[in-house]
Amino acid sequence: MFTKILIANRGEIALRIIRACKQLGIKSVIAHSESDKDSLPVRLADEAVCIGPANATHSYLNQRALVSAAKITNAQAIHPGYGFLSENSDFAALVEDSGLTFIGPTADNIRNMGDKVEAKKQMTMAGVPCVPGSDGALPADSEQVIKIASDVGYPVIIKAASGGGGRGMRVVEKEADLLSAISMTQTEAKANFGSAIVYLEKYLQAPRHIEVQVMSDTHGNAIYLGERDCSMQRRHQKVIEEAPAPGITEEQRQKIGQACVTACEQMQYRGAGTFEFLYENGEFFFIEMNTRVQVEHTITEMVTGVDIVQEQIRVAAGLPLAYKQSDIAITGHAFECRINAENAQTFLPNAGRIDYCHMPAGFGIRVDSHAESNYTVPPSYDSLIAKICVQDRSREKAIEKMRAALSEAQITGIDTNIGLHQRLFEDKVFCEGQMSIHYLEQWIQDNI
Repeated sequence: MFTKILIANRGEIALRIIRACKQLGIKSVIAHSESDKDSLPVRLADEAVCIGPANATHSYLNQRALVSAAKITNAQAIHPGYGFLSENSDFAALVEDSGLTFIGPTADNIRNMGDKVEAKKQMTMAGVPCVPGSDGALPADSEQVIKIASDVGYPVIIKAASGGGGRGMRVVEKEADLLSAISMTQTEAKANFGSAIVYLEKYLQAPRHIEVQVMSDTHGNAIYLGERDCSMQRRHQKVIEEAPAPGITEEQRQKIGQACVTACEQMQYRGAGTFEFLYENGEFFFIEMNTRVQVEHTITEMVTGVDIVQEQIRVAAGLPLAYKQSDIAITGHAFECRINAENAQTFLPNAGRIDYCHMPAGFGIRVDSHAESNYTVPPSYDSLIAKICVQDRSREKAIEKMRAALSEAQITGIDTNIGLHQRLFEDKVFCEGQMSIHYLEQWIQDNI
């Protein structure tokens, strides 16, 4: 086992990793920017190293500075958390080439799953169901492209092979718009991701977003930890997540979970990962794999009792998984609300000083947050400041518990989306579990 780990991240996920390290008896070093020097994670880590100014390009995205910080503090491994460099294959390779351990998948794992075309190929080989579409990248020949779209059936969606975060996607309703949509998506993909390769898929009308959590070690073991429903999204960004997904049977869970395990085994995947699916009319369709710990890993931990971050560290150290598939059972139901520092009307980030911060507590309530009274939310980073999670014996009871938890949460001095969450947990469609990935966007149009 490692004796010291460098954390290449900030905010609540950095704090989460620090806590996992403490429980494993591992010293933690946090690499931080100048604007985060007084933050809670910096105060709670065993050591702290400033790696640059607030601008993430010169700090949290500075690969050489992060590796140097690990070297000078005698850390043996680097945990990237989520975001920033967590899914950067070049960084994973640099860490390993520097004689350190990257706490995450191999560089090849990240590279292959980061390319949506390659990922779809590997999933097809492993028997994971995929959305009907082009067999890889779209060809240059316009007539071939038109035929592919016609065979798939409109509407279709054009996607960047290297895309992510809701960018590099365009829905096409009819043939007349197809070629221009492809051209625009290619231009956008080249500008944002450095690659103009795009592919085409059937656009599902009202699917849900369901993801399967997996863990793999270097001894040939892989397990799945159930699924989460992340359909409550705004501009492809998740707002509320829950586990397990409503309406998924145990038979469906086992079938899709085992398919994901098979894929992990075939690609010799290492560490934590998430297979993301669109789910419609009882069918799963693979869309992408996230090769890192997810923001919403918390609710899977609550319903399975598995500490995913600790397992990440154990696997990276070369230890076998502490669990077999037969050890995994789903207990009750859990929700996560992402609390953002943002304007309640425009949804624009709202950086500034928090005058007072009180977070809920009690039986079955978990809050992951670096926010506190007198903390200044910097304008340079993501607006997420807390994750309020609850778990109870049923979905209905968990909804009641979340309502109580949200009523207790108090943050003054800046705007937050706590009020939005309170309204959503009173919404009939959401409370009945009848939402699709398009529901929240329409709800906001009708209610905000």
